[in-house]
Amino acid sequence: MVINLKKVIKNKQFDAERALYNLKNADVVGCIFAGPADGESALKETVDINVRDCRFSLRYPLWHCTGFTLENSQMDSLTRAPLWYSKNGKISGCTIDGVKTLRECSEITVHNSRINSPEFGWRCRDIEIEDSEINSEYFLFECQNVKINNLKMSGKYSFQYTDSLTVTNSVLNTKDAFWHSKNTTVRDSVVSGEYLGWYSDGLTLINCKISGTQPLCYCKNLTLIDCTMENTDLSFENSQVMAEIKGNIMSVKNPASGKISADSIGEIITDGAVMKTECEIVCRKSSAYATV
Repeated sequence: MVINLKKVIKNKQFDAERALYNLKNADVVGCIFAGPADGESALKETVDINVRDCRFSLRYPLWHCTGFTLENSQMDSLTRAPLWYSKNGKISGCTIDGVKTLRECSEITVHNSRINSPEFGWRCRDIEIEDSEINSEYFLFECQNVKINNLKMSGKYSFQYTDSLTVTNSVLNTKDAFWHSKNTTVRDSVVSGEYLGWYSDGLTLINCKISGTQPLCYCKNLTLIDCTMENTDLSFENSQVMAEIKGNIMSVKNPASGKISADSIGEIITDGAVMKTECEIVCRKSSAYATV
C-alpha cells in the first residue's frame, strides 16, 4: 500500500529565490513571502498545491503551476506578474495588486476577489470570473473562451481581440471595449465608455444599458436586443447591424446595412459616406422610416 500524505507548510516566512520550487501535493497556509533576500519565483513549477491565508510581496510567485488554489490571500504591488503559464487553478477571496496578473494561463477561475492590475489576463483561455471587482487598463487581451458573471470592472482598452466571450450581470466602465473581438455576448449589463466595439465581429448585446460617444462602428454581424443607449452620438457608422433599441439614440451615422429600430433618434446623418450604405432605420414613436 502506498500512502500519499499531503505536506503542510504553515506559518513560515520565505524570501529566498525559488523557496518552494517544484513543491507537490501540499498545503501552504498562513505564510509570508517577503524579506531582504528579495528572491523571485517562490512557488514555480508546483503541482497540486493549496495556498491559503498567505501574503506575497515578491515577484513571479506562481509560474508554471499545475493544479492550484489561491484562497484568502494578498498580493501587494511588489508582487509583479504573479501568475503566468499556469493551468487548472482557482483564485478565491483574494486581493491582488500585482501588475500583469495572469498571462498565458488556462482553466482558471476567479471568484469573490478584488484585483488592481494593469494588463490583467493576457492571452489566456478557458477563464471564468464571478462576483469580483477588477481594475485593469488592458483587460483580457487576446483571450479565448471566457465566462464572466457579476463583475464590476474599470479600465480603458478592455476585451480587445477576444474570442468566445460571455458577460452577464456586470458593470463595465471602459472605453475602446471589445475592439476586434469575435463571438461576444453581453447580457443584462451596463457598458459605459467611448468607442465601444469597433471592428468587432459577432458582438451581441442583450438588455444592456449602453452609454458613451461613437459606439459600435465598423462592426460585422452586430446585434442589439432590448438595449438602451444614452449619450451615444455618431452610432453604428459603417456597421452591419440589427438593433432593437428602447428609448432614444442621440444620432446614427451612415450604418452599412441591416435594420435599426428605436423609439426616437435625435439625428440621422447620411452625408459624407465613403462606403456603401443600405440600412433600414425605424423611429417607432414618430412612425418615421428611412433607408440610408
